[in-house]
Amino acid sequence: MWRGIRYTLYAISGIALGGLTFEAATLPRTSALRDQNPATTSMIEVRNREARANGAEPKRVQIWVPLERISPQLQRAVLAGEDTNFATHHGFDYEAIQKAYDQAQKEAEKEAKQEGENDSWLPNMPDFKRGASTISQQLAKNLYLSSERSFMRKGQEAIITYFMERSLSKRRILEIYLNVIEWGDGIYGAEAASQDYFHKPAANLNAREAAFLSAMIPNPRTVFNPQINPRRVARRQRIIMRGMPSVKMPQGTG
Repeated sequence: MWRGIRYTLYAISGIALGGLTFEAATLPRTSALRDQNPATTSMIEVRNREARANGAEPKRVQIWVPLERISPQLQRAVLAGEDTNFATHHGFDYEAIQKAYDQAQKEAEKEAKQEGENDSWLPNMPDFKRGASTISQQLAKNLYLSSERSFMRKGQEAIITYFMERSLSKRRILEIYLNVIEWGDGIYGAEAASQDYFHKPAANLNAREAAFLSAMIPNPRTVFNPQINPRRVARRQRIIMRGMPSVKMPQGTG
């Protein structure tokens, strides 16, 4: 009996290991990103399909710039808002998940009360200050995966994140992230966002402008769209500005 159970467990383990090996073998090679910028992303293609489905021509404004031409203030603001431990973790930051959610929710509720608001989104708003997904995880999803919520998709994200962290420098990961993320309808990347919202290069953004753009990242088209919910964006902007001085920036080149 025990021999049969043992063999069954071995078989299950073998199938699981084989599945992971196959999955890893079929996923994109992140090492190519060391010296190649992605021509498009899964997110951009999704937006293109959505536009065509609505009978509209897809919009895409994206101006790729190296990290050196993106204001350090914006780099710091994005890390403060999305992934405060980016410089030190290895792709996953489990301890930050609950801490980030609890602290952000308290601060959001406090400021909402002070301003006389009682937003129903606050009690269930983990996106107010990211912690559940690191920048590396967000980039893996943005580049290659769908927005589907499933164990399979999360497993793919984890594998891509693992290899991305081992193939690319932190600065390269941040550079790609800041050049591909969505900042509004058809607006992708820091340079396009800076030009659209402030009519200046991303290199010239000050701390307040940087925090404003960072505040939009979780959902720039609806929840954190400054034209739809300016007070929500302003609250998150203030929280990000308070956290910016303590952020550790990634070192090195590439």
